[in-house]
Amino acid sequence: MSRTPHAVALGEQVWFRVADRSWTDPLDPTYADARGGRWNTPGDGPTLYLNGDRDTARAQVARMLQDTPIDVEDLREDAPYVLVPVTLPIRQRVADAISETGLTALGLPRTYPNRRDGTEVPWATCRRAARSVRAAALRGVLARSAAAATGHELAWFPARSARAVAVAEPEPFARWWRGERTGAQASSFRI
Repeated sequence: MSRTPHAVALGEQVWFRVADRSWTDPLDPTYADARGGRWNTPGDGPTLYLNGDRDTARAQVARMLQDTPIDVEDLREDAPYVLVPVTLPIRQRVADAISETGLTALGLPRTYPNRRDGTEVPWATCRRAARSVRAAALRGVLARSAAAATGHELAWFPARSARAVAVAEPEPFARWWRGERTGAQASSFRI
């Protein structure tokens, strides 16, 4: 059964990209296309994963290290993670994976990012939903964060010539990781 995503418009907002300082271009959306991620299977098309605020970006790093022997609190100040603040082209319409209406339209449980039994919604389910988003010519999925309870993430599917633009130099780990935790900041999207 084909689903019609519930579309929302993104307002002007600064997003945050967690990147490795060794990457030549931390805003290159083809990396996720080659490897895949929660909202894209390898080969689906360019995808850039962004966080709605700094606290969600911090939670993302902790999640990336979750099944490793590394405790995020033990990372040194020169850890390779940088934070790149970016903006996107205006008038981006994306699928809503935050509200119950949006989640239902995508075939996701209202309890997303978890199923009703408390286990995490599998990537395969998210990827299936994202295919309907691409088919509807929407530019991504705005979702509840799987890493931060109150955060939001964006899997952005840029148009061929569209690029995210860094609005400042990448912040070294020591500056953004240990900074004041402020809770989820107000976002300019409306659901």
